[in-house]
Amino acid sequence: MPDVDDLKEAKNYCADIPQKNQPFFLKGSGALDWGMQNRLARIFNPESGRTVMLAIDHGYFQGPTTGLERVDLTILPLVPYADTLMLTRGILRTVIPASTPKSIVLRVSGGTSILKELSNEDIVVDIEDAVRLNVCAMAVQVFIGGEFESQSIINMTNTVNAGTRYGLPTLAVTAVGKDMARDARYFRLATRICAELGAHYIKTYYVEHGFETVCASCPVPIVMAGGKKLPELDALTMASKALQEGAAGVDMGRNIFQSEAPTAMIQAVRAVVHKNEPPAKAFDLYQTLKKQAKA
Repeated sequence: MPDVDDLKEAKNYCADIPQKNQPFFLKGSGALDWGMQNRLARIFNPESGRTVMLAIDHGYFQGPTTGLERVDLTILPLVPYADTLMLTRGILRTVIPASTPKSIVLRVSGGTSILKELSNEDIVVDIEDAVRLNVCAMAVQVFIGGEFESQSIINMTNTVNAGTRYGLPTLAVTAVGKDMARDARYFRLATRICAELGAHYIKTYYVEHGFETVCASCPVPIVMAGGKKLPELDALTMASKALQEGAAGVDMGRNIFQSEAPTAMIQAVRAVVHKNEPPAKAFDLYQTLKKQAKA
């Protein structure tokens, strides 16, 4: 116990200085509990307010897709350049070192494969397992307009409810079916529904026309999904446009790990996200790093 005999009376109360409460930097997150905010601050860089998420969860319905055949060989070298990893608990437990300082966004919905109707998902991870794995958020696919739309929405709201009890944020991932229009009207609908029902941030696709209205009408942060593989300059240009139009970061997978030089590409993406580098300059960085790696 402290020695109470020599206890000195405190005098430095600074009574003339009001206590300051620093507002939380992330859109729509000011009323969240400390634990929620702390986890979100590990996903989003507090200095830039943005995030570079590396999505490697494709195997949960696609199997060993190109670039993810050996996660230990192709993905681990990229981890130092990501702010957060989005993956499944199987890959997290078997491949990702527990010593990593990177935040984890855990895929918790699933149950179907590319051979069946993808919207027929359920929650496949208990909240207790997410807590055991010390993740910073849980990701749930939401199929607005899909055959199992209602079930996917309920999956998300159940995850929000469970996560709130433990201080774990929920990421809603908007999915687009083959017959759905990829336009701003659809994404305004999908993202707003997810936000209204409690998602703490949302991953959605970029559209050339009206993406700024998608971001403006959504009261929580939007992270741009990378989507299908594009030429490197096109992917960097898309990311830059999304950020300038209101996105709070990117969640890229194939445009990084299927690149000719994945390590160079993720560093170029990072320059666009956190340093506001123009796409052309970021592409020059990509080419320089690519040449250095081959030397």
